[in-house]
Order: sequence, then structure tokens, then C-alpha cells
Amino acid sequence: AYNRENDVFKTVTKVGTGFSDEDLVRLKELLEPYKRDKRSPRVESQMEPDVWFEPGLVLEVYGAEITISPTHTAGIAIRFPRFTGKFRLDKGPEDATTVQELWEMYKRQLKKIEAA
Repeated sequence: AYNRENDVFKTVTKVGTGFSDEDLVRLKELLEPYKRDKRSPRVESQMEPDVWFEPGLVLEVYGAEITISPTHTAGIAIRFPRFTGKFRLDKGPEDATTVQELWEMYKRQLKKIEAA
């Protein structure tokens, strides 16, 4: 998720489900130009992936809920994330959902739970 205040990207989830075989082939092709040897200074992560990428590609994901997370640098996480099948080529990385927007979603989710 993008943090406009600091112009950095923070982690909120790891997604590995929802991809068809065709999606995975396309994902590899789309990510290739963004491949890096090390983490971008614009990315804040406590995790060490096998491969780093410069922020550039936006994918649409959904999940069961948003929870507080000590692992992800946004402080929250999308639980049980799944790729929707949409590569958002119409958006740049700064147009993706922001950390602030995710926190607002989390607060709305809490209000729904309290009202139930």
C-alpha cells in the first residue's frame, strides 16, 4: 500500500492464490522490467522475498478481513488474500489503495462488527 506522506510503499499482505496458469505467465512478463537486485528505497518491508521489484505494477486483490499486523509495515494486513484476476494497467503504483485508505476500511469493519 502506498503511503503518500512519506512517498513509500508498505507491506499489507502476501498473495499466492487466485492466479490461473495464464495469470502467472503474464505476471512474470509484466514484472520483468521492475526486477531489482535489492529492495527499493521506496519500499518498507520486514520480510525478505526471493526477488525484489521496483513499485510499478498494480494488482487487484481481496481478502476476508483486515487485521492488525506486527509483521506488515503498514501495521495492518489483508487476511486470506486472493488475486481477483485484474491487472490494473490503468493505474500507477501511487494510484493504488493507500495505507490511510486501508486503515479507514479497517475502522469501518470494526464498526460493522460492533453494530452486529
